[in-house]
Amino acid sequence: MRFFKLKSAAALILASLIFAPAASAAELPRELVPVGRAVGISVRTDGVMVSELSTLDGGKCSPARDAGIAPGDVIKMIDGHEITCAQDMMDALDEAGDTVTVRLSRDGDQRQVTVRPYRDESGAYLGVWVRDGLTGIGTVTYVDPGTGAFGALGHSIADSSTGTLVPLREGQILKARVTGVTKSKAGSPGQLGGTFDYTENLGTIEKNCQTGIFGRCNGLDTDGRVPVAGRSEVKTGPATVISDASGQRREYDIEITRIYTGDRDGRDMMIKVTDPDLIALTGGIVQGMSGSPILQSGKLVGAVTHVLINDPEKGYGVLVENMLKMS
Repeated sequence: MRFFKLKSAAALILASLIFAPAASAAELPRELVPVGRAVGISVRTDGVMVSELSTLDGGKCSPARDAGIAPGDVIKMIDGHEITCAQDMMDALDEAGDTVTVRLSRDGDQRQVTVRPYRDESGAYLGVWVRDGLTGIGTVTYVDPGTGAFGALGHSIADSSTGTLVPLREGQILKARVTGVTKSKAGSPGQLGGTFDYTENLGTIEKNCQTGIFGRCNGLDTDGRVPVAGRSEVKTGPATVISDASGQRREYDIEITRIYTGDRDGRDMMIKVTDPDLIALTGGIVQGMSGSPILQSGKLVGAVTHVLINDPEKGYGVLVENMLKMS
């Protein structure tokens, strides 16, 4: 068995990320459609991302580690061959000589290393576990009815092992159906369960960044537009969140308990679920609800991003103006 594995079905995680300065109210669109529907999300990475390092030859060697390759690195080329997927990497290593030149990206910087692969009768190996794509369930926050632009998740798609933002090659959102809920409880965040069909393409993902995923849709709701709130308009107090966790899209009562100032890692405001129906259904906030739009006084103010593991009725949200700034 090769010490090389594609992790293609990892769940989307609730990442902690850094936000750019907020957009001014004058830059915000006047109206957007709050969506609140779960979708399937499928992305292919730009290169292959190193998730973990492995040892070979009974633990005696680790070519990638010896060459300075680290988890979170993205392998772009091997001996001049472009690497777009796991199979490209396997093919390049099988054709290589005693050493290979690996071009990789780390935190946006390009670098090149020389690696001596481990070889046995079955092939050549670097001693890395990689992923070239991810799939999961998330929630669409809004659609711009004039342009078809959408925003979802409220946080990036990141590698579940390293927390590194996944470099996007291509992606799509897919029609999904919520089939069940694993409830959150103290110490154990729950999640939405669902199915989706690769033939039911609702749109393309064009950007994966700190405040969400963004792109163009061709099959999402474009009715029911509401005004967009800037940061100064958001207040502590009653609000609602839109979710189809029950299988039907509806609003649930929440409370915005605190609004933070400055740049934060996806936690611009603290929220608390107060609706007894949502608490009975989900225990509060679950994975898969990331991106659920938050409304207050008839305006779109933000999206759910995090759940507090030890108190899942509470969590955090990102301001919609921060999503729009990065879109």
